Amino acid sequence: MRRIFTLQAGLLSEVIIRACDYAGYPVRGVDTHGLAQRGGTVISHIRIGQGVYSPIIQEGRADLVTALERNEALRGLNNLKDGGTLVYYNAMWQPLSTRPGKDKKLEEHVISKACISKGIKEIKVFREDLEDSRMQNVVLLSEIEKHKLIPGVEAEHYKAALKDLIAGKVLEKNLEVFGCR
Repeated sequence: MRRIFTLQAGLLSEVIIRACDYAGYPVRGVDTHGLAQRGGTVISHIRIGQGVYSPIIQEGRADLVTALERNEALRGLNNLKDGGTLVYYNAMWQPLSTRPGKDKKLEEHVISKACISKGIKEIKVFREDLEDSRMQNVVLLSEIEKHKLIPGVEAEHYKAALKDLIAGKVLEKNLEVFGCR
C-alpha cells in the first residue's frame, strides 16, 4: 500500500489518482480545503492498494509527500514516515508573516537538514524555463514518474490521466513539460 500526501496541488493529486486507476490499482483520495479560499492549504490524501477503505493518512504515515513550494514542503514533513520521500518545487511563496519581518525567509538547507534527521529522501525540483507557474505540478509529476515513486504507474498512465483533465493547447504544453527531463 502507498500513502501519498499532496499540498497545494489539486491537479497533481487528481492526475495521480487517475493514473493509479489506469494502472489497475485500487485508489482512494480526498481533498481537504480548509481555509484555502483565504490563503490556506489544500491538502490531498491518496491511498493506493488493496484493503484501502478510507483515504485519510495519519500524521507520520505517508510514503510520499509532494509540495509546490518550500514552506509547504517543510510543513509536509510531519506527515512523512521516517524513510519516506519528499518531492517539492524549490520556490518560495512569501508567507504573510514574512512580509512584516516576523519570520525569516525559509532557506533550502532547513528542509534538507530536517530530511536528513528523519532519513527522508529529498527531491527538489525547479525549472528556469517554466513559462507558466501553474505547470509546477506537472514538473513534480514528471519527477514522480522519473524516480518511479509509485511502482507500476508508468508514463502512459500519467499522460492518459492528463488527457482526461486538460484539453487543447494547455494539454499540449503540460505534456511537453511532463516529457521534459
